Amino acid sequence: MALRNIVLEGDEILRKRAREVAEINSHVCMILDDMLETMREHDGVGLAAPQVGIMKRMLIVEVDEQIIELINPEIIETDGIQIEDEGCLSIPGRIGTVERPAYIKIKGLNREGQEVTYEGTGLLSVALSHEYDHLEGILYTDKASNVREPENRDR
Repeated sequence: MALRNIVLEGDEILRKRAREVAEINSHVCMILDDMLETMREHDGVGLAAPQVGIMKRMLIVEVDEQIIELINPEIIETDGIQIEDEGCLSIPGRIGTVERPAYIKIKGLNREGQEVTYEGTGLLSVALSHEYDHLEGILYTDKASNVREPENRDR
């Protein structure tokens, strides 16, 4: 595994729709491993492939010690609304208040090429929705109100 550089806001790659993964192979699995290591190194909850400069439809989320890897994900159901502050590894030092679904159901492929489905509420719903948006070229700041520096930042 290797740490990858995080692509920062202002880079046009973050505004493009990622391409489908045509074949799941050892290279795709290596990217997923690198994404997990990079996300953990930066204390993230999720990471999408475009955030490490790879224009493929792949995301990873880790909530409550559950690691979710999705290739070619598709949101199949949402319900309700939750409004929370969120941030992004690609937009360091800022947070914003974002409306996300209270419940999400998402499907995709795992690293073995099998179709998997996940359902989530709370932070898991926020994280899956946030990372999915990255695959569509959408940043949380596009949906956020009150974008600001966090009040309790360690300096």
